[in-house]
Amino acid sequence: MKSIVLKELRHHGPFTLLGALGSVAGVMLLRQLAPEFLNSDRAADLFEFTHPLHVVLSAMVTASIYRNYRARAKHNRTGALAVIAIGYFGSIGIATLSDCLIPHWGELLLGMGHTHAHIGIVEMPLIINFAALFGIGFAYWTPKTHFPHTGHVLLSMAASLFHILRAQAGTFSILESIGIALFLFIAVWIPCCLSDIIFPLIFIREKEHPAGLHHN
Repeated sequence: MKSIVLKELRHHGPFTLLGALGSVAGVMLLRQLAPEFLNSDRAADLFEFTHPLHVVLSAMVTASIYRNYRARAKHNRTGALAVIAIGYFGSIGIATLSDCLIPHWGELLLGMGHTHAHIGIVEMPLIINFAALFGIGFAYWTPKTHFPHTGHVLLSMAASLFHILRAQAGTFSILESIGIALFLFIAVWIPCCLSDIIFPLIFIREKEHPAGLHHN
């Protein structure tokens, strides 16, 4: 498992870093040119839109990886309850860490005045639970990982960024922008790989581990 995890982290690192830097640069430019377009209220609405979508794709990928490799080892006999449990906890738990908690810790360290940990599963439980179950159901019948994983990374970055933007209405200084990019990178790189790779593999015996996940 260690070699698989290190390979996936190396593969996703540059893409995630470029995405974080590009996202922050785009937001800085947009807030300079049209500050009314991306104020705190708009950022809050966008967070409440992207966070459930992130949960959907996270559940799809986590459940799909477990279903693909465990089902292959068991001649396509994978228990539905196991797929549901792994997809549910792997998506909601890690999406909360990625979209809500790590951005909140970044806001605290950067000294943003209106920071608050907006926990999706607490503040909109029906939407988040439905999102997780929808993603799991889709994965059970059509277990795909390539496109959903890419979308998972992009949506995780968007949700994390909008969580930060809702904490500060004005423009960011250069140091704040660097700090935001760093926390975006951490919030997406480690949790997304944790959700998509490490978590489902915990429940697969070592001899069933694939040589590669998204790139074979």
